[in-house]
Amino acid sequence: MKNTFGNAISLTIFGESHGPAVGAVLDGLAAGLPVDVAAIAAAMDRRRARGDGLSTARTEADAVEFLSGVYEGHTTGTPIALMIRNLNTRSGDYAKTADLLRPGHADYTAYAKYEGFQDARGGGHFSGRLTAASVAAGALCESVLKSLGIRVYTHIAACAGIEDAPLSSAAGLVMPEPEPGHFALLDPSREAAMQDAIRAAGSDRDSVGGILETIVTGLPAGIGEPWFDSVESELGHLMFAIPACKGLEFGAGFRFAGMRGSEANDPFTMRDGKIVTTTNRNGGINGGITNGMPLVFRTVIKPTASIYKEQHTVDYVAQKDALLQIKGRHDPCIVPRAAVVQNTLTAFGLLDLFTVRYGTLAQKHGLPTYSSEERM
Repeated sequence: MKNTFGNAISLTIFGESHGPAVGAVLDGLAAGLPVDVAAIAAAMDRRRARGDGLSTARTEADAVEFLSGVYEGHTTGTPIALMIRNLNTRSGDYAKTADLLRPGHADYTAYAKYEGFQDARGGGHFSGRLTAASVAAGALCESVLKSLGIRVYTHIAACAGIEDAPLSSAAGLVMPEPEPGHFALLDPSREAAMQDAIRAAGSDRDSVGGILETIVTGLPAGIGEPWFDSVESELGHLMFAIPACKGLEFGAGFRFAGMRGSEANDPFTMRDGKIVTTTNRNGGINGGITNGMPLVFRTVIKPTASIYKEQHTVDYVAQKDALLQIKGRHDPCIVPRAAVVQNTLTAFGLLDLFTVRYGTLAQKHGLPTYSSEERM
């Protein structure tokens, strides 16, 4: 099982949904970086369920404990180990249906791979519960990017078919931070309709999905490696590590299929002494490398697999068809909580690519400066 990702910076996740804790090890951060505990707590709060009918009734405190790599509020340069205890598990909810494969889940594929030795309680290591660890680690990376003038922002572009305001160039300059307990939206007036749609699906013992859109501003041109470690490759790898992510597009994405080259290309021009593009259909990336324009991409999050409707399945122990009525506590929609997961994993991936390009000390001191002679 591969649980570590990254090049100059690596992220390892561990734990199970109903185990004692979930956690992460983040390695490769420079020594002396301030650890913004308040920012990490705010990110954890955005992911946290509130038992309000919009998310699972399983509410956790999600307090982050640093076990190593942090001393007196700063990174030490050694691996940062962090842990989040599981304090509200109810494994008994899964006992009666333990032999029944849940449609849309990893029950069957995990059984096929691990021959029945996987921890099946609440999905075990496959559970979205492990995103708590990646949010904590990614929030730390995000604070480093902010200190470098790079901002990552993710909003709910659509939920249950209800769309947020479009991310125009003007909206990209004013990206409101979501209030605690509220959705990440450019237009907060759209939240009520989204909430109504989520509650309606929950009342029908069903679930809904949506689209998350991320924009990154302040990225310098030149980050990313051609071919296998392109910006799209690294971010794509991380986005598909988010449970329920089933699609990804950068810039105009699948709309490119209906364009001509003259429409798809972004013309270059000079503005205030800088090279920029007049449009941004390629989402700030050319040849797998950032071009200095805002990086823009979208993911599709499928409806939550755990629904309370009766479903056809198989009893894999008895080897016969069966009917399944799922019990337990589940989200009718994970899109609002997944926004911060996408945001923080994006921050981790970009800080990794930034460090590959400029080195560890640039995390602390910023981009190196060169004279015109040195660039020749």
